Amino acid sequence: MVSEIKVPVAVRLRGARISNKFHFQEITRGKPNHSNYFTMLYSMTGFGRAEQTIRDKNYLVEVRSLNGKQFDLRLTIPSVLKPFEMDVRNLLSENLIRGSVECMIQIKANGSVRPITINTDLAKSYYEPIARLAEELKINTGDILSTLVKLPDVIVPTSESLTEEEWSDCKAVLLEAINQLNLHRKNEGTALEKDLLLRIDLIEEGQKEIARLEPQRRIRMKDQLRKLLEEQVGKDVYDANRLEQELIYYIEKSDISEEQVRLSNHCDYFRSVMAEPESSKGKKLSFVLQEFGREINTTGSKANDVGIQQIVIRMKDELEKAKEQILNVL
Repeated sequence: MVSEIKVPVAVRLRGARISNKFHFQEITRGKPNHSNYFTMLYSMTGFGRAEQTIRDKNYLVEVRSLNGKQFDLRLTIPSVLKPFEMDVRNLLSENLIRGSVECMIQIKANGSVRPITINTDLAKSYYEPIARLAEELKINTGDILSTLVKLPDVIVPTSESLTEEEWSDCKAVLLEAINQLNLHRKNEGTALEKDLLLRIDLIEEGQKEIARLEPQRRIRMKDQLRKLLEEQVGKDVYDANRLEQELIYYIEKSDISEEQVRLSNHCDYFRSVMAEPESSKGKKLSFVLQEFGREINTTGSKANDVGIQQIVIRMKDELEKAKEQILNVL
């Protein structure tokens, strides 16, 4: 049975319907295995930048993210965008999901014309004492206006906010920067995916080695117990039938087959989680790796075999490398 998953599509700036959600397109995949399934793993590290001049304004957006347990945002925006700050935060949260995110938005008016406001009341309060002083000193007041406009707070920039149409333009540029960051995340996720699958393969190789050593381990355990009993009690003193019963009980307690079966199931489940269509699954994969550790540790403690314990050490090493990589997965 063929199921569907989705991959990101770039957001167009103009002439396209803007959505608050990350855009996806459908592709197909088959049963999860190394050769015929497509995973969608994203890193939490990425960078996106978009710049666009629309009508009389230039919009510049830069977004960068690093790994983090939750969504943590540092936002720098101009005052004209303050009324839409919550919309900006919601867009970033919905599309980036997790990570330590830093976003900077700049909006500049084109050309040299900038809206200003003249504080006439303040200018009049400045003018009256200056005019009286000029009259007393018999100084020409012809150039007094040029002096007034230079005084503090007489001319100030107009406090304005974006219109709904301008916010729509800014939103389009923001979504494009987010899309670029997610594309960066996806590219890094591909490398993470390859490395994680390699670690799982190496753990499974260790399982195969353990399976080859297991029959000889059982024989050695029986021989060691018989030898110890003969040395301590004597060959003709103990009951051979009772010894066989005790050997079976001891070997069953030292059996590692259940741990190895569960570890194999965890490996399969890890791959199936990687093949799920959700973009954010780093936490889930981390929990699965914790189960890996339990089975590998129990195998090492129960094996009582130098060869198997050496393999277990190698498996633990690969598991730790996988855990380090999972910290970067979205």
